[in-house]
Amino acid sequence: MKVSTILTHQHLKWQSLLPNMLPYEALFLRVSDLAPISFEDVQPRLSNALALFCRPQSQERFMIIKAQEHDQYLSLISQVVQKQYTEPLKCSSGRYAVEDNEIHWFSTCRDQDTFASQAVCLFQNWIEPEQMFGAVKFHQNKIDLQPGVIHRVNGGGVLVISVSTLLAQPLIWRRLKQMIIQKRFEWLSPDEKRPLSVTVPPMPLDVKLVLVGDARRLEDFFQVESELNLFSFYGEFETELSLKNPEAINLWCRYIHSLTDMPLVSDAWPIFIREAVRETGDKERLPLCPVWIKQCLSEVSLYEKQGKITADSLNNAISTRHWRQNYLCECIQNDIEEDQILIETTGDVIGQVNGLAVIEYPGHPQALGEPTRISCVVHLGDGEFVDVERKVELGGEIHAKGMMIMQAFLISELALDHAQPFSASLVFEQSYAEVDGDSASLAQLCALASALAQQPIHQARAVTGSIDQFGRVQPVGGINEKIEGFFQVCDRRGLTGSQGVILPRQNVRHLCLNDSVVEAAKQGNFHLWAVDTVADALPLLTGIPYSDTDKPNLLHKIRQRIAQVHHHDRRGFLGRCLEWFQRH
Repeated sequence: MKVSTILTHQHLKWQSLLPNMLPYEALFLRVSDLAPISFEDVQPRLSNALALFCRPQSQERFMIIKAQEHDQYLSLISQVVQKQYTEPLKCSSGRYAVEDNEIHWFSTCRDQDTFASQAVCLFQNWIEPEQMFGAVKFHQNKIDLQPGVIHRVNGGGVLVISVSTLLAQPLIWRRLKQMIIQKRFEWLSPDEKRPLSVTVPPMPLDVKLVLVGDARRLEDFFQVESELNLFSFYGEFETELSLKNPEAINLWCRYIHSLTDMPLVSDAWPIFIREAVRETGDKERLPLCPVWIKQCLSEVSLYEKQGKITADSLNNAISTRHWRQNYLCECIQNDIEEDQILIETTGDVIGQVNGLAVIEYPGHPQALGEPTRISCVVHLGDGEFVDVERKVELGGEIHAKGMMIMQAFLISELALDHAQPFSASLVFEQSYAEVDGDSASLAQLCALASALAQQPIHQARAVTGSIDQFGRVQPVGGINEKIEGFFQVCDRRGLTGSQGVILPRQNVRHLCLNDSVVEAAKQGNFHLWAVDTVADALPLLTGIPYSDTDKPNLLHKIRQRIAQVHHHDRRGFLGRCLEWFQRH
């Protein structure tokens, strides 16, 4: 296959760089007229779990929900629980009577009682011991018993609380768990070392508990409560909505409509969906996170004075936010432009390729794409592949795994019947922090193949992707940020029409690039190529076929060079000395 044919086949059209909005134009015109949807419509699994958990005949007292520990999540869960209770809580009120410093409990059924049930469901993101369990107060020689949150939902109600609260205050958890299991509330001192100065009779307790935490918090929690999941319900808040169902986009738009008091005008929907795709990193998935959605729309409302979100107000909010957060990115680009970070975008170099990295700085709200120069040198040796990052302990475990997979593929591909006579050294140039991930393994392999074949690589092109042991290219994360980071370098230096990025074909579904990249691709000034295998990527970088029986190719050049060195070594030391004397 000719290289030009490969280029044509792998070259991406500019339309593939954005989500396709054409099928939804009619929907956008009537979204404001559609009825809002309920929580159950977008979270059917979690809704089902909550419904079963809240049934009176359910014996489970605990439920674990994987979700963000944010008030909006806790509030939504609480609202769903309240809908499950079509009848009031069973009567569980009572009162304490104090006579001669002796306290007695009387079960009653009156709403005005101090310890009467007040709510079906309550949620708390953070709670102190006295807020949870109430308190025994002494004032002017009188004893005053104050109810806590747990008493307000007594009678079969539900308490929703964040896992972080219990991790930070393990004493609350131990007492709460014991009381819920025993169905009896005990008055205890907030301080384990000092008991209560008076004896207070226990009272009946009928409460269910919902614990909410993200994956990391739940992992920490189950290290101390490994058996809790054996007698608990489980549910999770789905973070994304798949668009495989044709009606899914309709459902998502109605979901957005139910979360905001300020409707979106039809021309604003395509822009908002682009932002949503950027958030999920996938054209076929849209976010369901109420925190992200409300934060975006509330920010846009600051630019809108007509009570509706328009395309202009949405674009203003997005561009201004990008400008506010772009200082760090500009500093990186300035360093590249001033040659403090060396990145070449013209010419051809042996054993050097532009890789693409995503950097997450602590405290910065978004990941940044940055090109990185990967170089490889080879020399006569015993076939060792030296990963410099790993040697100096700057390479993570996943990075090391990618390196070993790359080596295994190359050794298998060469199919040598003798030891590889070259050793190689691979390094991320000007990298001073830990490097992890395998998304640069394709770039590293290309640099290694170039150095072995002595075939230069076009510096106008960057590459990203991981590989498996069979040379298949696998998708990577942060693809939009990576492409935009390299594009900014090329754009500042002036687009030549030959610059571009090579990416895994599976990542095409994740493309949602900014307008400057899309416009450059539309004009033919910047290019994107999607590849399936190493054999697809290397010709794009080197300009010659990877393997071809009719013409020079990379594999042939590598094998030829190895064969020459092997033949030279086989003649032995005396033969080489004789040859040297003959030449001189």
